[in-house]
Amino acid sequence: MAGADDELELLRDLYEHAPCGYVLMRANGLITLVNATFCDWTGRSGAELLAGVRFQELLPIGDRLYYETHFAPLLAMQRTVHEIAVDVTCADGARLPVLLNCVLVGEPGDGTETVRVCVFRATDRREYERELLRTRQRARESEARARQLARTLQDSLLPGELPRIPSMDAGGAYRPAGHGDEVGGDFYDLFEISPGRWGLVLGDVSGKGAEAAVVTGLARHTVRAVAAESPRAADVLRRLNDAVLRYESERFCTAVYAVVEERPDGRPPRVTIALGGHPHPLRVTRDGAVAAFGRPGDLIGVLDEPRVTGEPVELDPGEALLFYTDGVTEARGDGTGFFEEERLADLLARVRGLDAQGIADRVAEAVVAFQGGSPRDDIAVVALKTRRSAGPAAPGR
Repeated sequence: MAGADDELELLRDLYEHAPCGYVLMRANGLITLVNATFCDWTGRSGAELLAGVRFQELLPIGDRLYYETHFAPLLAMQRTVHEIAVDVTCADGARLPVLLNCVLVGEPGDGTETVRVCVFRATDRREYERELLRTRQRARESEARARQLARTLQDSLLPGELPRIPSMDAGGAYRPAGHGDEVGGDFYDLFEISPGRWGLVLGDVSGKGAEAAVVTGLARHTVRAVAAESPRAADVLRRLNDAVLRYESERFCTAVYAVVEERPDGRPPRVTIALGGHPHPLRVTRDGAVAAFGRPGDLIGVLDEPRVTGEPVELDPGEALLFYTDGVTEARGDGTGFFEEERLADLLARVRGLDAQGIADRVAEAVVAFQGGSPRDDIAVVALKTRRSAGPAAPGR
């Protein structure tokens, strides 16, 4: 008999001081039994909790609404709910994060239904969840700052307003890969070398990130610096090659450099083009014919003496030249292969009536759309178009 009493005492002690709270309540939430653990956690006495208190009255207003609109109906339908996260208001006003497991027992409608509630403290878990949310928020903020920094740095590597060339219209477009949260290696620049002469460079540095940005800045500023001293387009790319090699980086680049020269008597300008491992520019005639132009050349920053040759072209009025990086022709669509030069030529034939900025924008937009709105590589495009007649023209962008 003593053994049974001891066992009963052990069971009573296990109930009262279990590592979880026990609450017995009616279907309407009226508490009818509670163990010492729950009382200790909440700082409330058993007598207080059994004096007509409903369990939902222990919850903050938000959790109380959740109890009435979701918890209670779900329990009535399923007769059991698990891991419901709520806060219980303690006697001192503090909130205790808990998880509730509940079982509804008894026959519906006969007044005998009771709810057995097992209450688990979730302070550490809730703090972990909050810290996880804070970490995610910090990550989002950090990503936003990185994206803004990348855009700011990229903008510093691209020209703002393109200079006005009296006999030509110029326009440029740039679209970063993905969400634009990393600095790309594509760049372009158009600048006046001397009265009547302009230099155009467009290139693609291998890789992305800070080091690619450094080489991009090096290339752009080197071309500007040596253009006035080296009248031949091929020589500018050779000196750019020397500069990239001296930087002693694993980065290399492709580049196209063009010299635009105004000519007297109203004749269209002469454009001399040199290629350093870069895709050929495309010449678009007024009737829509499209052809690649320029002699192939070696990559910049790989060989000590790259093969680079300048090739002159004289454009007729209304003709255009399109310079672009490989992010255009090597753009891959979902299930449609690469954009390729043939598709680009068809597009240029259709948009040849636009001004230079319009052509550049339409090409960039078409390539982005071809990739479902998220380009996998950077896209840089510059268009030059001779004017059909003399007269004032709006500056490029």
